[in-house]
Amino acid sequence: MGKLPPYEELADLIELLGVAEVARMFGATQRAVHAKRSKAESALGRSILSPPSKSNIRHKQVKALQDVGFEAKESISLGVKNGTILIGSDCHYWPGMVSTAHMGFLKFIKMMKPQAVVMNGDVLDGATISRFPPPGWEYQPDLIDELDACFDRLNEIKKVAGKARRIWAYGNHDQRYELRLAALTREYAGIKGFHLHDHFEDWERCWLVDVNPGHPTGRTIIKHRFKGGVHATYNNTIHGGVHMATGHLHSAKVTPKTNYRGTFYGVDSGTLAEPKGRQFTNYTEGNPTDWRSGFAVLTYVDGELLMPELCLTVSKGKMQFRGEVFEV
Repeated sequence: MGKLPPYEELADLIELLGVAEVARMFGATQRAVHAKRSKAESALGRSILSPPSKSNIRHKQVKALQDVGFEAKESISLGVKNGTILIGSDCHYWPGMVSTAHMGFLKFIKMMKPQAVVMNGDVLDGATISRFPPPGWEYQPDLIDELDACFDRLNEIKKVAGKARRIWAYGNHDQRYELRLAALTREYAGIKGFHLHDHFEDWERCWLVDVNPGHPTGRTIIKHRFKGGVHATYNNTIHGGVHMATGHLHSAKVTPKTNYRGTFYGVDSGTLAEPKGRQFTNYTEGNPTDWRSGFAVLTYVDGELLMPELCLTVSKGKMQFRGEVFEV
């Protein structure tokens, strides 16, 4: 029997395709999908509903998802013996909004001259192409305006990155662009512009970055999400068996785990957006969030990862790093 995906990915697929097609896609029984959906609803705190019956397009949707690489496990290998990687995650760029963390990211890239800059998912927010219904008549930017905002912010990063490799590991919000098109316009598969990366060809695209893959204790996986919940960073190192840097949860923290093989770090790189930004107003409903705005700095010496560091927003225009406050 096929292994079903994590709760949030399962919810995305059920709401797009329905239980029967998800079961077929992963080689599982419908009973198994229903059972995991029930657990996912408890974990996520919401209902997971199948779409209205449209059996005549279901198979096309599944094929379209495969065509756009939804199940791709493409990775990029990156060797860093002595140097740094800067990781920015969960930008959710909206037009007209430039966060303190984004400005700090530019400053530190220019200052630290990293070997690579990794955007670790959810650069695009995709407010109008969400699976959720619109929040009444509240403002949401048009998709083209979001794409323009992403282009502007990423171009700012490109200008200060110098010779650093620029890598974009896709997140679940980034996937919205292709999933929506795959579900509705199967006949346009393969035409330029129907993939998100067609609009950002000067960034390397992948699902994960594999840093120092041959190093016994320096290997690091950078990807948007793996395990969920408040103990995600700990569980990522336990289940991944290597250092792992993720985003998705916006929590910005570092969790070490030591065993006979050495010390391994689980990193949540936080969010480059403002936690109380307009992107999240209706989503959070005014509730407190355990989110922190900032980014992660990974430093390697002889291929070994040192204790990862976080650069965090203190207040508007100010960030803290290594015991100092920087104006950005």
